[in-house]
Amino acid sequence: MRILVTGATGYIGGRLVPRLLEAGHQVRCLARSPENLNLQPWRHQIEVAAGDVLEMSSLKEATAGCDAAFYLVHSMAGGKDFEHRDRAAATNFSEAATDGGIERIIYLGALGEPASAHSKHLASRREVGRILASGPTPVTELRAGIIIGSGSLSFEMLRHLTEALPMMATPKWVRTACQPVAVTDVLDALVDSIEHDGSRIIDLGGPDIFTYEEMMRIYAREAGLRRRRIVTLPILSPRLSSHWIGLVTPLPTSVARPLVENLRNEVVVRSPDQRIGQTSYRVAVRKALEKLPAGVTTRWSDAGAADTESPGSDPRLNGGTTYLNRQVIPTEADAAHLYWAFSRIGGSNGYYWLDWAWRTRGVIDQMFGGVGLRRGRRHPTDVRAGEAIDFWRVEAVEPGRVLRLRAELKLPGEAWIEWEARQNGDGSDLVQSAWFRPRGLWGRLYWWMMLPAHRAIFPRMACRIAATAEERDYTCS
Repeated sequence: MRILVTGATGYIGGRLVPRLLEAGHQVRCLARSPENLNLQPWRHQIEVAAGDVLEMSSLKEATAGCDAAFYLVHSMAGGKDFEHRDRAAATNFSEAATDGGIERIIYLGALGEPASAHSKHLASRREVGRILASGPTPVTELRAGIIIGSGSLSFEMLRHLTEALPMMATPKWVRTACQPVAVTDVLDALVDSIEHDGSRIIDLGGPDIFTYEEMMRIYAREAGLRRRRIVTLPILSPRLSSHWIGLVTPLPTSVARPLVENLRNEVVVRSPDQRIGQTSYRVAVRKALEKLPAGVTTRWSDAGAADTESPGSDPRLNGGTTYLNRQVIPTEADAAHLYWAFSRIGGSNGYYWLDWAWRTRGVIDQMFGGVGLRRGRRHPTDVRAGEAIDFWRVEAVEPGRVLRLRAELKLPGEAWIEWEARQNGDGSDLVQSAWFRPRGLWGRLYWWMMLPAHRAIFPRMACRIAATAEERDYTCS
């Protein structure tokens, strides 16, 4: 079959595409920024349609000629009013599927009972399912709760809470029943759904039911941590809980709050039409932990937030006031060696100079509701356009030559940093450029306030990158 996949740059979509290819299907991916798929190992095996579910005109071309479609789009990371964006996107896609002659839609929704909850996230997920099913195209809606896999949003929240806090004062929702499911079982269910006709709703869960507290204790044992002491406090509201999660985990507060609201419900399979995966929670955690040291395939943060993503926003091509700090360092290293040195920036690799200052900036950002440094890197050396590195988003990658990052900090303006390796005879030049486009008076004051720090950090940072490249002794493939 020819299958359209929306959300291919996201956590589930990025893992589903190779599964579909292995099953012999032809795959077309819808992406707002097609370049974000260029470095995927399966890029040469798929078609890519540039478009956005919020733009009807682009959907008509993307759906044409496809037999089935996976709807894996979610706007929660975009912050406020995500329900409105999800509603509009689902309406557009339902109409486009009808016009394009798509025979079935497979939608990954959320497990839980919205009637007993105060969860905007869960209510929105259910509404999207109803909108998609309101059209003539048959829809299979798979409802999953907590998905356990390396890099999943639920797993990262669980992991960081458990690892960071040997003793925890927690809200009452940690004693709510959950039925976690392994990401491999979710992918199996999605692929199998292609073969079924008609509309249906399937609850998807794993073989175990635990409270969130029990899940944290089991994680601690599987990760080789000491026994965690957990005390529940009734005074911790969803708002306070989400701020705490935003401080301790990689999840921004805007993402944590809808999740906390959802976790106040029991997330358990109850429908007669259900599918129970074969992978136990303990095995799923074990497999996820095995993937972490070498990096993961996809992460929850791979897809950019809707309110911050600005594809192609090269600071050199936009008008307005833009400040620049540029460093040019001649080196004896080959350009490929230079690229290796700067492409491993961030995460556990650090920033080459004054790492404590970068960590402090990350903490300050988290205090104001930003993402901070806790997102880290998906992989210690590999980098792809569109993915997150700490508080940066990878905006452009040219392997062996260029890496450009856009800041996702809470800033009075927009900021980028770029490294370019320019071959120069037997050696190469490292060109490091940091741009800032201020927003109003506060943006301009911010730049001048930070100027002493920039003049102290950026030159030494560039020198350290160049020195690391010159010391690197290996044969580039």
